[in-house]
Amino acid sequence: MTDAPKIDAATGLARKLGLFDATMIVMGGIIGSGIFVNPAEVARHVATPSLIVGAWLIGGAVALIGALVYAELAARRPEVGGQYAYIRDAWGPVPAFLYGWGLLLVIQSGGMAAVAITFARYATELTGTALPEAGLAVAALAALTAINCMGVRSGSNVQSFLMLLKIAAIAMLVGAGFLFAPAAPMPRTAPAEPLGLLAALTPVMFAYGGWQTASFVAGEMRDPRRDLARGLLLGVAGVILLYAAVAFVCVHALGPEGLASSATPASDVMRVALGPRGAQLIALGIAISALGFLSQSMLTAPRVYFAMAEDRLFFERVATVSPRTRVPTVAILLQGAVAIVIALSGAYGQILSYVVSVDFIFFGLTGAALIVFRRRQPESEGFRVPLHPWSTLLFVAACWIIVAATVASHPVNSLIGFGILALGIPACLYWRRKQKAGA
Repeated sequence: MTDAPKIDAATGLARKLGLFDATMIVMGGIIGSGIFVNPAEVARHVATPSLIVGAWLIGGAVALIGALVYAELAARRPEVGGQYAYIRDAWGPVPAFLYGWGLLLVIQSGGMAAVAITFARYATELTGTALPEAGLAVAALAALTAINCMGVRSGSNVQSFLMLLKIAAIAMLVGAGFLFAPAAPMPRTAPAEPLGLLAALTPVMFAYGGWQTASFVAGEMRDPRRDLARGLLLGVAGVILLYAAVAFVCVHALGPEGLASSATPASDVMRVALGPRGAQLIALGIAISALGFLSQSMLTAPRVYFAMAEDRLFFERVATVSPRTRVPTVAILLQGAVAIVIALSGAYGQILSYVVSVDFIFFGLTGAALIVFRRRQPESEGFRVPLHPWSTLLFVAACWIIVAATVASHPVNSLIGFGILALGIPACLYWRRKQKAGA
């Protein structure tokens, strides 16, 4: 006989998730299909093996510092909505609303639509079916929406299972590439490439993004102060090992020049190692990885819209919790619907290009929130960031350097992203007026 799940009296959500769930959610939020492609993008900016692998280690170090910051924030603010709640409590409702607005219209939904199409593309190639890609993408999004409406445990179990399959796919790529692919010739010279390394960090940091989404489900963790902090650190450390291993094996099998010229580096590595069957195997792994990312996104992001609605800064019905499954079903349906609309519109590619500059603004604001909380309450229980404030300031500076680099390299896309964000200001003011009128 099992104990009844603990229900949070303030939100009505069921606290069912533990450390393993938190770790799998962190890793699932980071690892999508990008790691199977982005090593080539890095190699186009830096041409030496040490810098190609080093870029992933540097990016991982920044992500790990960020995870340390978020671990303390989780200990101080173990609330549903996570990053939204941190920004709200440090900087006020308007920046927090704009984060949720950007998440729904740009950051999360655009990424989900693009990854859903990626899944559909590989799935149709593997099965040889003539189904339209958009239709299969919609079916995947709809199925995951339904699964997550069945309960947080249902959604987490599917996400954890897919995450384990992702780890297996990456282990297969690394093992086959290292054991069966002959070593490619390496360049003898190693010129300094500081500007190239800085440019390479943009796709690297994009690939490392997503670990913060685990904070969204803090309100459904049994012990968020302990498990979310530990899950962030374990999850990010695990991804650093996987990403560095993938970058290493891509350089080993293809060489810097071959990697830079590859459109599908993971498939090329497996083709060199195991022939055409190897390419098919990794295509299956990429499809599973894409589906796992979608599952994690559907599990986590709706909790932000739920928190916004609870603050009466969004449609009231979005704060509805199912009395049977104890999950925010309307928020989950909203996330699924927006991602489906973007997938059908074909605009996901453009929207995805707006993500980095917008997302890392809020990363920086969230890191700076810890400085605000430390000043308000110097002492606190639970995890504390080592070497604060210097480590926290390093993370904030890294985030805003990435924003500046992205704006410099993609000014038009960045401005469009900022414009979509600015459209949220009148929407926020509208709900703020409704909030005050109803007070």
